[in-house]
Amino acid sequence: MLRILIVDDHPIVRKGLRQIVAETPVMAIVDEASNGHEALNKVWENDYDVVLLDITMPGISGVEILKELKSIRPNLAVLVLSIHPERQYAVRVLRAGASGYLTKDSAPEELIQAIHKVSLGGRYISSSLGESLVLDLGSNIGKPLHETLSDREYQVMLMITSGKTVKEVAEQLSLSVKTVSTHRSRLLKKMKMNSNVELVRYAIQNHLVD
Repeated sequence: MLRILIVDDHPIVRKGLRQIVAETPVMAIVDEASNGHEALNKVWENDYDVVLLDITMPGISGVEILKELKSIRPNLAVLVLSIHPERQYAVRVLRAGASGYLTKDSAPEELIQAIHKVSLGGRYISSSLGESLVLDLGSNIGKPLHETLSDREYQVMLMITSGKTVKEVAEQLSLSVKTVSTHRSRLLKKMKMNSNVELVRYAIQNHLVD
């Protein structure tokens, strides 16, 4: 029986994941967490085989949570679940220590397959992305500008280029407008750009937004 922790701020999503896993006899859901701090506390206090982690949550970001989880339990298998396409976050989370990346529109059967694989120490990415992605993780040749951003700056950039205002970003991430503005200023400097228009153009050219 696998011990699994679901980390997602949406109760409906947690319930759905619990139901999918519950229908598989060899698995057992042990616990749930609705935010990063709760997840970290539970991992400190309990032993899990797999953590199913939402990458986009208010407050501490999913990538930051991932790094903290791996520092607490280096051998813990963390399978990241996200509404974002693989091209936006897969490489970043795999570099941060995730055992796999799966979009939330994946079939339940694929989720079960991914859980099994990472629980045995393997890595999982969908067939659409291909195993070559994992092999290229260590390469910095031709490193794109957005790879120079911190995880929070990258998150803010994606939200801005998807059409959200600084105020909307702040509300969704539970940050102050000033903090988000600071992140925006820093990422623009790193990207060597002066406006949101340039960011959007870059994001489209690099297939970071649809």
